[in-house]
Amino acid sequence: MSGLLYLSVSQNSIEGELPSDIGELKAIVELYLYNNHFSGVILTRLGELQNLQYIDLSNNSFFGQIPLSFANLISLEFLNLSLNALSGTIPKSLEKLSYLKSINVSFNDLEGEIPSGGVFTNSTLQSFLGNKGTLFGGTAVAIKVLDLKNEKVCKRFDTKCEVMRNVRHINLVPVITTCSSDYIRAFVLQIMPNGSLENWLYKEDRHLNLHQRVVTVMLDAAMAVEYLHHGHVTPIVHCDLKPANVLLDDDMVAHVGDFGISKILAISKFMAYTETLGTLRYIAPEYGSEGLVSANGDVYSYGIMLMEVLTKRRPTDEKLCNENLDLRKWIIQSFSGSMMDANHFCEEVQITCKTEICIASMIELSLDCTKETPESRITMKDVVKRLKKINNTFLETEK
Repeated sequence: MSGLLYLSVSQNSIEGELPSDIGELKAIVELYLYNNHFSGVILTRLGELQNLQYIDLSNNSFFGQIPLSFANLISLEFLNLSLNALSGTIPKSLEKLSYLKSINVSFNDLEGEIPSGGVFTNSTLQSFLGNKGTLFGGTAVAIKVLDLKNEKVCKRFDTKCEVMRNVRHINLVPVITTCSSDYIRAFVLQIMPNGSLENWLYKEDRHLNLHQRVVTVMLDAAMAVEYLHHGHVTPIVHCDLKPANVLLDDDMVAHVGDFGISKILAISKFMAYTETLGTLRYIAPEYGSEGLVSANGDVYSYGIMLMEVLTKRRPTDEKLCNENLDLRKWIIQSFSGSMMDANHFCEEVQITCKTEICIASMIELSLDCTKETPESRITMKDVVKRLKKINNTFLETEK
């Protein structure tokens, strides 16, 4: 494999992190991994592949920073990292790559100054859309720009505007304004300085204790979704609940964001057909099998997210897939004993009697959210009520 020159596995449903031995492909010239479900950080080792001329990792779920090692890709001509969840700044060292002709980092969570030299001299705004910006007066905002080439996305813009006009809740990401013209459709959102829950779960330099991440943050998120489902005459369904779409403000209050595929359900229909689904492994079974959207589907996604946040194990975990397990089956298998095993938590958890009761209650809650059939699941009102009770129990243990 070390002599491989061209690798393309694009437009599949490949999950998980990039294998570390991809850095052994010393001769590779072109690498195309776009339109998959890859996650994790972009490997620093890619920067060792100095023969690479074309890299396309777009439309995946990569997070973390753009590797500084990319400055070593002396042959690079084309780089597309768009439509991921990358954060931090664009490395200024990329402007020194003399052969680089095209770069696209749009639709990430990048911030800071865009380098001005090299390839950036003639780059257009399209290469940097969907990241962070500032309003006049210096107010920092997040700008989400829709792809005008995607007809379905453009049609959804009016629906999204209707959703945004009608929702106001402390745990939803506030929309400052919208912009619509023949050339651009965008949402200007209040920025969330502490980033996404996903980053707090998996970044080494960030940490939330069990009470913060499972009870406080998840209660905030539950109240937002409860409002969407039950705070209107017609329910609003989010359709893409996951840690990447739960954002934290300065005070670590959680806000649910990204209504990219939200639906307003008609009064006469509790379920509605859709052509656009959420994120693989978070979506309810009926989304994939029947294309049905409902508030119950959001409850399922919330339950999967609760399991992930509780155990810090992704539903796309490679080990689970290798063992032919999904996250729900693993939870049942791992927590079915009479004793609570602290090794199932990716942090030191002191298992006291009351803590064990709280954790068991949250596991039971997540399982009730993720039952196979929509009608057998609990509602978000039930979720909020039970989480508040769990929160009170946690607070009593700290007295």
